[in-house]
Amino acid sequence: MSRVFAIAAALLAASTLEWSSAAQAAPATDSAQRLNRITIRSVGTGPAVVLIPGLGSPPAVWDQLAARIGKDHRLILVQVNGFAGAPAGPTDNLIPGAVDELAAWLAANHVEKPAVIGHSMGGLMGMMLATKHPGSTGRLMIVDSLPFFGMLMGPGATPDAVRPLLEQMRTQITTGPAATEAPPHMSNTAAGRSKIVEWMRASDPKIIGEALVEDGTTDVRPDLPKLAGTPVTVLYAVPNAERRQITDQLYRQAYKAAPGVTFVPVENSEHFIMLDQPAAVDAAAEAFLK
Repeated sequence: MSRVFAIAAALLAASTLEWSSAAQAAPATDSAQRLNRITIRSVGTGPAVVLIPGLGSPPAVWDQLAARIGKDHRLILVQVNGFAGAPAGPTDNLIPGAVDELAAWLAANHVEKPAVIGHSMGGLMGMMLATKHPGSTGRLMIVDSLPFFGMLMGPGATPDAVRPLLEQMRTQITTGPAATEAPPHMSNTAAGRSKIVEWMRASDPKIIGEALVEDGTTDVRPDLPKLAGTPVTVLYAVPNAERRQITDQLYRQAYKAAPGVTFVPVENSEHFIMLDQPAAVDAAAEAFLK
């Protein structure tokens, strides 16, 4: 069983599962706007960088990176409404609707071709933003995310094949007790696992369930050739030396249709790389933004 599929199985077995500090030069700003599915906060000045967290996570997951790059960049922090204590919004068409709202906000605020950094579900959202809204993304960094979750179940998996498992997980999340500990393979530190549990427990179960199903059944592999001309960096976690070869193969196969991808494996990390190996994420982001 692959590492990330083990995460899904652990979530099912468990029966469920702050805003933080701070592409185009812009005036000084520190403002937030709540839309239907997301809330967007813009902080600082300089070239714009959009930071998108993953399932159940707040922008606080990017705190260290934000502190590192915030002096020289305008940070656009995306919060999915219903994640990590933020009041919930509509559950229908959650991820595509959130991506459309982000694209419209960027256009309305004249943010042209920002750098976009997304973790997990946020990485999927970044891919959707870049491929479905041409011109909305100048460069893209994807952190521990695949263009289709079902790849973890085998080369022949389809969205329809993985949907029953994800629907079962949704039911367990919305009806079961709140989690008391993080699922396996999320973080290799006690502090990281504690944060993840706190964020998940503060999230709206219906929003988490819908996001899980949409995330797991979305396949953007056919759209990856549209990333031609957009610099793409893919960071992925390598928890130990024994997993290095199979993880390398998985990610290179997943992104083979995307031209010119830069792959950055991060050793001794679980899924939340920015919590486990923040210095590696900082270094990769700084190289990505040059």
